[in-house]
Amino acid sequence: MGSVIKSHDLSILILHGWKNHQPHDHWQYWLAGKLTAAGHHVEYPQLPKPDHPDLEDWSEAVMEAAGRLDTRERVVVCHSLGCLAWLYAVSQVGPKGFASSAPGADEAWYRVALVAPPGRPFLRASTELSSFNPDVWPESLASPVNPAAPRIRETLLVRSDGDPYCPVPEDVALPHVENLRGEFVPGQGHFDLDAGYGSWPGMLAWCEGRQAEIGPRQSTDEAIGTPPAW
Repeated sequence: MGSVIKSHDLSILILHGWKNHQPHDHWQYWLAGKLTAAGHHVEYPQLPKPDHPDLEDWSEAVMEAAGRLDTRERVVVCHSLGCLAWLYAVSQVGPKGFASSAPGADEAWYRVALVAPPGRPFLRASTELSSFNPDVWPESLASPVNPAAPRIRETLLVRSDGDPYCPVPEDVALPHVENLRGEFVPGQGHFDLDAGYGSWPGMLAWCEGRQAEIGPRQSTDEAIGTPPAW
């Protein structure tokens, strides 16, 4: 018998980007540890072959991990190429949702953060990553809303200037996204280790519903520590 969906607390899915091997000094690793320590259910999967990603393989892994979320309120935090893996996975969801057998799963709703998706010119120029460009997805996936897709209350797009993967923030590669709102945080590049993102308290607060805006990281990172395996 499947477990009944939990009506309190959060379950969180964290999705990394291209060439990310979950380094301990990355803000997503830090975030997973903080949320786990606070008692939330965290899914932080290592996506297949991160150096040579395949969109279908990544989408399948995303759907499997999303199917393990077990609370009514669910949060998804994606970075870089992981944003497109999530959006593609959402377009693929069938009537049974993310393979979840928990009774009441159809009552779940999501808040989603898309942090620094790559730009269209970068994806067009990359033979290996070209399938992640929504411009080449079938029109049935890239444009209409999937009636079987999960209920998403909010999708927050976080961008900055100086991002080498999206030099023009307005040219970010996204399909049609319902309930999208944007937050532009100046001077943060790709929100990665090169930009100093070892921790991100604003993202933690947003995940837990303590603030609406994310903002930049703090100038001094907290000690990261070693959270449990996910």
